[in-house]
Parts: sequence; structure tokens; C-alpha cells
Amino acid sequence: MGLSEDPELQPILFGLFLTMYLVTVLGNLLIILAVSSDSQLHTPMYFFLSNLSLADICLISSTVPKMIADILTHSRVISYVGCLTQMSLFVLFGSMDGMILTVMAYDRYMAICHPLHYAAVMNPQLCALLVFVSFFLSLLNSQLNNLIALQCNCFKDVKIANFFCDPSQLLNITCSDSFTNNIMMYLISILFGFIPISEILLSYCKIVSSIMKIPSSDGRYKAFSTCGSHLSVVCLFFGTAVGVYFSSAVSSSLRKSAVASVIYTVVTPMLNPFIYSLRNSDIKNALRRLHSRKI
Repeated sequence: MGLSEDPELQPILFGLFLTMYLVTVLGNLLIILAVSSDSQLHTPMYFFLSNLSLADICLISSTVPKMIADILTHSRVISYVGCLTQMSLFVLFGSMDGMILTVMAYDRYMAICHPLHYAAVMNPQLCALLVFVSFFLSLLNSQLNNLIALQCNCFKDVKIANFFCDPSQLLNITCSDSFTNNIMMYLISILFGFIPISEILLSYCKIVSSIMKIPSSDGRYKAFSTCGSHLSVVCLFFGTAVGVYFSSAVSSSLRKSAVASVIYTVVTPMLNPFIYSLRNSDIKNALRRLHSRKI
């Protein structure tokens, strides 16, 4: 159904979403390029950050290009296979975002609470394994959603009140056993929503406890500053996602829910590079060195 049926708004939506998409891709590519080209950033924290940027590019690419094409062609039709593919990619990279943010919280916990063991524990092999496990669990989540959707047999001429194949709406259109589907959805919500958020909160409780034991105010500020960017992105990603789904549950306006979903599907991936580049001196210095080498 898109975000608006007003023909006068279509050029504005086209320009807005095209700009946001290009800014998101360019900003995250700069983060990846800065981390990969600067040897000073070859650390676990920035390794996870580059993977987060890659997941953000893939996440926004799973929804926005199709919306832009729909505006250009004046058609909002998507095929059955295309819809399931879009939902699968959206869940895959959305879950990947959440998993990597959880891994980054563990990385900050080890760096602040166990600094003497940090280099030995967070070795390159473990970092690569954590990213692989995050991808595998995200792929499992994606395929579980597909498994539920494939049991439904009434997807012909269905209207989805969003600008993409939103899993929360798509999986409610069911002609099969709704009880089994609900159990599966609750299980998915616990595994990929409640548990990651709980792990992040637990990590930061221990981080704050350790920081408060630092005697000097400069040391406490430095420790807090290393977590500031990550905590901002966590609040932005999980806060908006949870807020949108709770608001959609209590709101009767499907159009408002579609507009609200833009926050975590488009705005959050776009803001992540700005948060990390503006609040992180290492990234800013790496980008300056990269710019100087290019000149």
C-alpha cells in the first residue's frame, strides 16, 4: 500500500528515500573503507562495526530500492516469490543487526571489566566465530519466518499496509494453524528480541558497575566514551523497533504504523555512521588519513 496514495507526494517521497538510501550506503561504505584501510582500527570493536555497517547496507537495500521502483513505475504489486524473498532478506539482516550489537556489548564488557584478559579472549578467531554465529542465527530466524509463511495458502491479491513485505503483517495473513504460528512467533521474539536485549542490559550493568569503581573522573569519562556510540545505536535500533511494534499493536491506523516503521528500517541504518563518526575520534582520524592519502 505504500506510505501515501497522494500523487503530489510521490515525487517528494522518491527524492527523500533516494537521498536517504544513498546517504546510508555511502556513510556505511566509508566506515567499512576506513576500518579496512587503517591498521590502527584492526581491533575487535571496529571489526564488529564494519560488519554492522555491512548489515545496515543490506538491510536498507532489501526494502528501499523496491519502494523507489514502485514510485517510478506507479505500481505496488510484488510477486509471491518476491515478497517472501524480501521478507527473508529483511529478517536476515535485521536480525544480523541485533546480533552484532549484542556481540559488541560483550566486546565492551570484556574490554572494560576484564582488560587484562581482553587481548587473549577477543582474538581474531573468536571474533570471526561470533560474526559467523550471528549470521547463522539470523539465517535461522529468516528461514523460520519463511517456514511459517509457506504454510499459508491465501496470498493472492493480499494488501500489505506497509511499503515492504513486513513480517509482522505477512505472518498474520494465515489460513493454517494459527496456534502453532503464534507459538513459533513467540519463540522467535524471545530468541531474537528478548534474549539479545537482556544480554546487552546485563553487559552494561556490569560495565557501569566497573566504571564507577574507577577512582579518577578522567578514567570514568574515557571508559564511558568508548561505550557511548554503541549505546546510542542500541537505543536507536531496539528502542524504535520495540516502540513501533507496540504502537502498531495498540493503534488502529495501519498507515501510521507504516510511517513509524520507516524509523527502524531506514532512519536507523542511515544514522549509525553519523553516530560512530561524530562521537568517535578514531574513525574521524582514520577518515582524515584516508582523505589525505587519496589527495
